[in-house]
Amino acid sequence: MKVVHTIEELRDQLRGQLRVAFVPTMGNLHQAHLSLMKLARQHGDPVVASIFVNRLQFGPNEDFDRYPRTLEQDIEKLERERDVYVLFAPNEREMYPEPQSFQIQPPTDLGGILEGEFRPGFFTGVSTVVLKLFSCVQPSVAVFGKKDYQQLMVVRNMCRQFQLPVNILAHETVRDQDGLALSSRNMYLQPAERAEAPQLYATLQQVQAELAAGSTDLAALEAQARSHLASRGWEVDYIALRRQRDLGIPVDDEIQAGEPLVVLAAAKLGATRLIDNLEICKH
Repeated sequence: MKVVHTIEELRDQLRGQLRVAFVPTMGNLHQAHLSLMKLARQHGDPVVASIFVNRLQFGPNEDFDRYPRTLEQDIEKLERERDVYVLFAPNEREMYPEPQSFQIQPPTDLGGILEGEFRPGFFTGVSTVVLKLFSCVQPSVAVFGKKDYQQLMVVRNMCRQFQLPVNILAHETVRDQDGLALSSRNMYLQPAERAEAPQLYATLQQVQAELAAGSTDLAALEAQARSHLASRGWEVDYIALRRQRDLGIPVDDEIQAGEPLVVLAAAKLGATRLIDNLEICKH
């Protein structure tokens, strides 16, 4: 595996390659990241991964400074797996040699809801760095995980509207045995919090079960789920049932017709904020 730190080195390595598959990450790699890279290898050659903790997507009171940076261990994991040909690991000066005054602003009906409401500017930062990385790597395929469901949709819509020749592939959420979605931020959890954390996914599964049993009052289901987590000590930002296709709020006719839904959640357990989601298709 080649490890490069500059855009010039990256382009030298990829010159003439037409089927590049790309997995952007912020590092602190775990099994979910490695699964993304295995999927990338099935759809392109060579596979490029990036590790870059992107300041633009962190709010002023978020965890940019303490976000885990484990480059040496990440390189060891990638070399063991042998799915990645080039690792691009730039520093901030390489990615942002001058203030990034040109930025991508997602539409408010997608980028200003849910995560965008509770993390203002998050999707602007994500979209801007993804577009910049795509410009550097020039992939034909890029792989993103479904755990970041709204992010996946923002990136797909950005590629479509800008006519970017990048096929965005979605990988299913990778979970621990107890259901907790794998995340770099899980390492922040204290032992008692880690034992409680699977309740987030269990709550989404309960919403799914209520829908399958015939419930149609989505607002009541959301409120019930929020109350359940709050009673267990969670600080809930949102639990929301939305249409899968655009994250819009479904109307009664769509619910009755079996519109594919997704329930999305974000909540804090102690000092750690976790997100998760579950796709729901009524038959």
